[in-house]
Amino acid sequence: MTGPELVDCAKANAVAGASIAAERCGYGQDVAAFQSALKSAGAEMAVDIESLADLVTPPPQVTVQGGKSIAPETCSDL
Repeated sequence: MTGPELVDCAKANAVAGASIAAERCGYGQDVAAFQSALKSAGAEMAVDIESLADLVTPPPQVTVQGGKSIAPETCSDL
């Protein structure tokens, strides 16, 4: 696997770690070749990939703010 397909595969498996991502992306136990190919693929796409961690998307941050409840006083006011 090379190019954008490799970047997509690496991104999908990044949280599992480099050795698992290398295996799942077709590089077996050759993590060094996987990382080299990943950097090359990133360069082809004009994306700077220093490590697998660069591909991990942080979870969205949800903020809860106070609000005002708007409802009728009684059920019969519906």
